[in-house]
Parts: sequence; structure tokens; C-alpha cells
Amino acid sequence: MKKLSLRARVLTGVAAAAVVAGTVGAASASASAPAAAVKTDTKNRNLQESTHLTLAAATKAAQATLDAAKKENQRVSVAVVDRNGNTILTLRGDGAGPQAYESAVKKAYTAVSWNAPTSELAKRLANAPTLKDIPGTLFLAGGAPVTAKGAPIAAIGVAGAPSGDLDEKFAQAGVATLTR
Repeated sequence: MKKLSLRARVLTGVAAAAVVAGTVGAASASASAPAAAVKTDTKNRNLQESTHLTLAAATKAAQATLDAAKKENQRVSVAVVDRNGNTILTLRGDGAGPQAYESAVKKAYTAVSWNAPTSELAKRLANAPTLKDIPGTLFLAGGAPVTAKGAPIAAIGVAGAPSGDLDEKFAQAGVATLTR
């Protein structure tokens, strides 16, 4: 029997999950994300090398995000998550509301999960409303993925501004500091 590649196994799993969930939209949302920036060790196929955002880079991006919000007199919280959706760090800006912290984390998690800005993902809810039921996600503007080699390696989530468009603008400012 031929052994399936990692990509084939992942796509097969996604397709099976879509059948179980009965949500074609969830499968298309997941399938739109590119394969992770992972390189297999040719000498030992049990090992892989992947690209991750450093704590220093996450801190730099989060501070740039807070600075962009401060310039517009907005009080926000910022979260940076790694490629697996695990929180690297969070910063609560002075005066940010209590809901902003958790919302920022969920927006970042959502953005990295689908490798897309959460404003774009929110539009997908019209065709696949059950996407919002996935635990830990928040389909509101304010999350932006960080990519390397065409794959998500992290994401920045922002919450607390009067609109998701502002939240996402500030998140993009953080992402931009990583590409300079």
C-alpha cells in the first residue's frame, strides 16, 4: 500500500471532518490555507524543521501595534500567537476594555488558523455560518496573519477600537514591522 504524503493526509482529514460536520464551507476555508513552511530532514524523515516567530520579533510587532493605536488615541489589547495558535505574548494597552484581551487572542488564533485576515474570514460566514462555532475563534475584523515562505508562522490580533477595521489596521501595522 502506498504511503500518503503529509499534505494528502491533512487534506483527507479535512475532507472527512467536513463530511462529519456537514459543512462544505469549513472545508473550503481550511483548504485555502497553504501548507506550512516545513522542511523535512532528508536524512531522518522523523524530523522536520519549521519557521517560527521569535519572542523578540513578536514583542517588536506587538509594540508597533500599540504605538499605531496610540497615535489614533485608541485603547486596545494586542495578542501574538505562533503558527499553532499558542499565545506568544499579549499586551493590554492603557485603558483597554476588559473584553479586549480575550478578543485579541481569539482574533489572532482565527487569523493564523486560516492564514487570512479575520475581516476576510468574517465574509465567509454568509456561506458557512457554522464556522463561528469552532472553539477559540472569533470572526470579527482585527486579526492578521504573519507569513514566511507563503505559509502562516504567526498572527497578530487586536481588539478594543470602536471598529474592527481600526483593529485590523493596527494589526497590519504590527505585521508590517516584521517585513522591513
